[in-house]
Amino acid sequence: MEIFKYGPKELDYLKKKDKKLAAAIDRIGMIERRVIPDLFTALVHSIVSQQISSKAAETVWNRMRERLGAITPETIGNAAAEDIQKFGLSMRKANYIKGISEAAIRGRLKLTELKELSDSKIIEHLSSLNGIGVWTAEMLLVFSMERPDVVSWGDLAIRRGMMRLYGLETLSKEQFERYRKRYSPYGSVASLYLWALSAE
Repeated sequence: MEIFKYGPKELDYLKKKDKKLAAAIDRIGMIERRVIPDLFTALVHSIVSQQISSKAAETVWNRMRERLGAITPETIGNAAAEDIQKFGLSMRKANYIKGISEAAIRGRLKLTELKELSDSKIIEHLSSLNGIGVWTAEMLLVFSMERPDVVSWGDLAIRRGMMRLYGLETLSKEQFERYRKRYSPYGSVASLYLWALSAE
C-alpha cells in the first residue's frame, strides 16, 4: 500500500506558520493516508466511492479487482455497463466508469499529459468528465497525484476540521481562503490534519 509522502520539511513549515495547527500536529503525529498512483484506477475508485460508506466501497472495489484484475481503460472497455453494475454499483455509476474508459481509449482524456498541468487546469479537465466534479478532482490531486497544495472548500470535513481547530461556529469563504494561503505551499499536508481533527 502506498501512502501520501510528507516529512519534517512540510511539518516544520506548517508549525511555524500556525501555532494551533502545530499543537494538533504534535498531538496527532504522522498520518498515513493511502494513495492510488495510477490516475485511471484512482478515477474509477473515486466514482465507486461516491455517496456510499467506505466499507461498501471497499466491498465493490474488491469485487471489481477480483473479476477484472487490473483496473485499466481496456479492462473496463471490454466489460459491458451491465457487468460493471453487477459489482454492486448503480447503472449511472457504471455508465460514468464506461465513459471515462472510452475517453481514455479515444484520447479525449490524456492521463500522461495531465501530470504536466497546473492543479487548476487538471481540475478543469477532470471535472468536464461525467461523474467527476470539482471535489472529486481535488481528491484525485491529493490521493493519486500527491499534489502538495490542495485544501478543498467543497470538503465538509475539511471545513469542520478548520472550525474545530480555530474554535469557530461558522466559517466564511474569506476566512477559509486566509487559512488556505497560510498553509501554502503545503496545503495537502494541512488537509490531512484537518480531516483527522474533523473525525475526532
